[in-house]
Amino acid sequence: MDQDVYAPPKSELVETKQETHGNLASRWKRFWASMVDMLTITAATVPAMYFTGGFENISQGTPPSATYNLLIGLLGILVFIALNTKLLIEKGQTIGKAVLNIKIVNHEDDDKTTKKQLLKRYATYMTPGHIPVAGQLFSLVNILFIFGKPRRCLHDYIANTKVVTC
Repeated sequence: MDQDVYAPPKSELVETKQETHGNLASRWKRFWASMVDMLTITAATVPAMYFTGGFENISQGTPPSATYNLLIGLLGILVFIALNTKLLIEKGQTIGKAVLNIKIVNHEDDDKTTKKQLLKRYATYMTPGHIPVAGQLFSLVNILFIFGKPRRCLHDYIANTKVVTC
């Protein structure tokens, strides 16, 4: 017997990465989560437009001014921030993502996102749409990135995030 029975066991330790947050969220779940979030913003902006006469101008065929559109857009962003900041920081979710059981995580290690990542993500997602023509084109391209194999929008690439099922 050449083995020392009292020697510590020898084994090779190999660190494996486990995906603890599930698979990538489906495109449909991301779409519906975005729709829920849009409805929460609409619930605040539509009454604001009603009480400020925004609909009267539209019904008379007069387009609202750029300043008016900018202020209504800013109101929508402020409502989004007010409703979702705590959820985003603590759980990586908006109201829509929470309803659909998906969340935002760091792309590289499936860990919780940082405030800096969230700021990059939503600045890229929300701000360009308020720039006439070029902003809408950018927003369209941003969203169309979801159809790539990694299922990540342009704002996911910029913020180094991905959306996974909970």
